[in-house]
Amino acid sequence: MTRLFNDPADFADEAADGFVLANQRWVRRVHGGVARATTSPDGTVAVVIGGGSGHYPAFGGLVGPGLAAGAAMGNLFASPSAQQVAGVARAAEHGGGVLFSYGNYAGDVLNFDAAARALEEDGIPVRTVVVTDDVVSAPADRAAERRGIAGDLCVFKIAGAAAEEGRTLDEVTAVASRANDRTRSFGVAFSGCSLPGASEPLFEVPERRMAIGMGIHGERGIDEADVPTADGLASLLVSRLLDEVPTGVATAGARVVPILNGLGSVKYEELFVVYRSVARLLDEAGVVVVEPEVGELVTSFDMAGVSLTLLWLDEELERLWAAPADTPAFRKGGAIATERLPESELEAAHGIEVGTGTAESHEVASRIAAALAAARRVVDEHVDELGEMDAIAGDGDHGIGMQRGVHAADDAAREALGRDVGAGGLLAVAADAWSDKAGGTSGAIWGAALEALGRVVGDASRPSSAQVAEAVHAATSAVLAFGAAPGDKTMVDALVPFDEAFGSAVRDGASTADAWRSAASAAREAADATADLVPRKGRAKTHAEQAVGTRDPGAVSFALIVETVTSVIEEGAAR
Repeated sequence: MTRLFNDPADFADEAADGFVLANQRWVRRVHGGVARATTSPDGTVAVVIGGGSGHYPAFGGLVGPGLAAGAAMGNLFASPSAQQVAGVARAAEHGGGVLFSYGNYAGDVLNFDAAARALEEDGIPVRTVVVTDDVVSAPADRAAERRGIAGDLCVFKIAGAAAEEGRTLDEVTAVASRANDRTRSFGVAFSGCSLPGASEPLFEVPERRMAIGMGIHGERGIDEADVPTADGLASLLVSRLLDEVPTGVATAGARVVPILNGLGSVKYEELFVVYRSVARLLDEAGVVVVEPEVGELVTSFDMAGVSLTLLWLDEELERLWAAPADTPAFRKGGAIATERLPESELEAAHGIEVGTGTAESHEVASRIAAALAAARRVVDEHVDELGEMDAIAGDGDHGIGMQRGVHAADDAAREALGRDVGAGGLLAVAADAWSDKAGGTSGAIWGAALEALGRVVGDASRPSSAQVAEAVHAATSAVLAFGAAPGDKTMVDALVPFDEAFGSAVRDGASTADAWRSAASAAREAADATADLVPRKGRAKTHAEQAVGTRDPGAVSFALIVETVTSVIEEGAAR
């Protein structure tokens, strides 16, 4: 259980602030995370890593010479937003381009890719290497679908060392990709983890049992077994990883970096007992151990668990792994000469600028702000229920993520109203705030949907029912562009029926209020029907069978919001 916190909603930000204050030799606070506090030569590739908070020393603890140039740090177990990632990248970039590297999770992919597009539009070249080391999350023939866990460190370290040598962006990308291809991890957990303020862990493991193949965000394991001895656990971990040696590598005589990683509450002494057997088993297999690591490197709050990673080396990878690095949580080799940045080099202002709208459009903006306030109330009312649904096959943070997003959007909308914005401008401000503060998949999706609504509605006039239908369809298209389709058990399963019902009713001559009411009913019916679906997207797909019988939280939260907004639209129509 996490015991020391103030407001749980502020935990990640307060932890990041404290981390920076304790490590000012290495890092500085920037929008979205941290960047190096030391200089880098012009033309150096900036390796920017990141993910949700709750994994220390990943990700901020790995920023420093010889490793990462910056880390985008999202909220607890939620990916950083595209704005946060881009903010860190801009602060860390030195003219050599940016390499993004992060674990393979849907929210991270969505937001890092969006940040990459924004940076490239500004003329900053970007490459990406997604870490896919978790052998139990997908079979070998679908390795690109695997999660990234403690193998993150291997890829980040190799990339950072290559960048430190002054190599080009394409060269750094190539060697980081090769490190990922040669990295395999496998983990077990003896208990779940709990988020600050939560009274229960995200999942539970029966006494004297262990979960096999769990994720690092509170995802349940894919199997269970009795807790073995330390030697028995070492045998399980090593044998599973030796079953899948990278293509072209012969086990006998191979040189490998083992990383025995504690996930949060397993003591170092316990890890050493296990590593004693890991080293022996690798030696018996003919593997040559090179510069191993034992300790907490990629954690999951207070989870009691252990993972083993093997990085299969070649000559170049071994040299880069052994190269010096100096960060708050990971140091290797000799000292690296550095110079601290000038104190005047501070974070740039963040936020989007919007103009004013006509008086008619400003009145519509006030109704949209009222709708966001109503959405905030209904999400607050159902936050625990949404989290419980998500915990069945996901990581249990959907309610918290929706709450963060809708609070931020509501606050931003109320502030924007005082600046006489139109409806489109208010939706743009709300979209930016929702995406930025919520992070994760839901943050990216809701941000894109609100932005599309605002783009079509505009700031000039009160939209007709047909224009609202066009805006709803644009929002649906923006969400579908992320890759989910009806039947995948996502928010899309409620959104598409809503869009179709609303458009059909408007074409039949219904008013905006009447069309919205019937569309909200369609969304509710579709959201309830997701209980029968098997998830095919996101973290839930790893535990697909467990999700059958439970409604999709994204579809349910969408239905709750559009149902609640109905009364606001009806009130506006009556004026």
